[in-house]
Amino acid sequence: MVFSVSPSITIREIDATAVVPAISSTQAAIAGVFRWGPELEPVLITSEENLKNRFGAPTDFNAETFFTAADFLAYSNALYVTRVTDGAVVAKADGNNSIYDSTTSPFEAKYSGALGNSLEISIINSADAYEKEIINLGTEATAVTVSFNSTSIVFTSSANLDVSSTDIAENDIIRIGSPSQGYQDLVVASFNLVVGSPSTYTINFKSKYTLAAENSELIAGSFTIARRWRYFNLVDAAPNAGNMHIVVTDKDGAVSGSVNEILEVFENLSTSSTSKLEDGSVNYYVTVIDNSSNWITTTGQSLTPSIRPVYIRLVDGDDGNEEDTVSFGELAKGYDTFSNAEEFDIAFILQGKARAGANDTGIANYIISNICDRRKDCVLFISPALADVVTPSNPNDKMNNVVDFRNELQNSSYWFMDSGYKYRYDKYNDVYRWVPLNGDMAGLWARVAPWESGAGYNKGIIKNVIKLAFNPNKEQRDVLYGKDINPVMTKAGQGTLLFGDKTGLGTYTGSAFTRLNVRRLFIVVEKAIATTSQQFLFEFNDDFTQSQFKNLVEPLLRDIQGRRGIIDFRVVSDSRVNTPDVIDRNIFRGNIYIKPARSINFIELTFVATRTGVEFDEIIGQTV
Repeated sequence: MVFSVSPSITIREIDATAVVPAISSTQAAIAGVFRWGPELEPVLITSEENLKNRFGAPTDFNAETFFTAADFLAYSNALYVTRVTDGAVVAKADGNNSIYDSTTSPFEAKYSGALGNSLEISIINSADAYEKEIINLGTEATAVTVSFNSTSIVFTSSANLDVSSTDIAENDIIRIGSPSQGYQDLVVASFNLVVGSPSTYTINFKSKYTLAAENSELIAGSFTIARRWRYFNLVDAAPNAGNMHIVVTDKDGAVSGSVNEILEVFENLSTSSTSKLEDGSVNYYVTVIDNSSNWITTTGQSLTPSIRPVYIRLVDGDDGNEEDTVSFGELAKGYDTFSNAEEFDIAFILQGKARAGANDTGIANYIISNICDRRKDCVLFISPALADVVTPSNPNDKMNNVVDFRNELQNSSYWFMDSGYKYRYDKYNDVYRWVPLNGDMAGLWARVAPWESGAGYNKGIIKNVIKLAFNPNKEQRDVLYGKDINPVMTKAGQGTLLFGDKTGLGTYTGSAFTRLNVRRLFIVVEKAIATTSQQFLFEFNDDFTQSQFKNLVEPLLRDIQGRRGIIDFRVVSDSRVNTPDVIDRNIFRGNIYIKPARSINFIELTFVATRTGVEFDEIIGQTV
């Protein structure tokens, strides 16, 4: 307080601008089998293309898990993905090489998996490795004879030329020509050296030699043959002294779909741990590769200079168990990475594929108990097992299987179950696949406000579907909905759509939390108000604090009410709930009463025929 004994002006400032933030997360999470990427480490993915680039394209190995994630991303753009592996092995070098001393390569695949077997690493760390002259007929004509045609060249020498059997490799570049005739770069198909007197050197080309010149003209002139590093055109020049160029390629095309596709290029990296660039960034190859490469990592092996390019092929990588057989424990570890609500703000968890076997519902019950019911701010989306709806031919058998699946789930308002699988196109392998619907279900709810329903003809249309494994009729939908299973159906002229919004609360049929829009409304309101309430910790529990709390909360609820999410509400934080006994126990209480808006699940239309002389007002009350 400002104190003054003489006339003065006192200025006071009160901050009344604080509000409760509107917290409405639509981020989802999934754990499952993928072919690439970090293990047991959540990664935020924003699109299907991002998913494919980060975790590898799908195969029979993990198609259901991949497309569950991809289908969610067709509706939203924020999905945490945790890769789970079981028995996966990292691809390593296929043996020792001149650039390193031991049989352990200085590089290996960054992550475990068979995709690493498609990688080849090329290293040059000298000027000779970048480009080396093999023959100069202007100075060596007396010792060398040359014969050639459009796709090969053979030269013999009685002298021992400085060319070994490993100096030239497939896809290296041979530059042939002279200043008078010009030069042509040819791609090597193979190189063969027969040591003798004289020795014979044969280079076969993938491309044709087309310069017009006779043998005599070439031999008489300053004709030269030089070997160039196959990736010379990707860098500006040979590496500086003490530096190296590194190129990572997709040798087999398993990563990119294109054989020998260039994946990464690292230019002029230093072998010195203290080396830095002009901008101050570290240029040590170990630091740069480990921090920047998406495909390889270093192993700590030392490198030695080499006069020729080195090509390191990675082998023996293995994907381990596929999504059908990955252990329950490994899958549970993957979902455990999302257990901390303070670290990952998520609204939805995707079950993905139900594990094959006697306990299809095991992972779902694990997620419900250990994550959703504990966090109380996210909902698990569940689909039945593939065999429940794809294998049987009788629709009633499919319905009974789905009901049996649901009956093994523990009751909770924090899960939402659909009725099956859809048939969709896999563009990566040009096949059609059965995929669980839980990715689509979560995607539908991510598109609507938390208090709205994601079902129906307006908001529940499902993407990327050719047909359903189980398309329930009216009687079957009635059975499913009575068991908290939300039917997905295809209707002529309407498409494929979600036809329910029930949670798995079970027998508590009178509760508002049997509907997912109510559960999500309370998740959002509770999270927002709880987050804001932290500022009141260690403040005084008096009239000012009690009034301030109410003034913060009411605008949030009033905004949701204006957007049709709440019918009515009341906030009580005064002495009626903060009694002297409560205050003496260092507790602050704020009671928030909400009448949630309810979605329409049933529509009754009554048509009444009347006599001509009857006034409608007379019979309205009789027909309600």
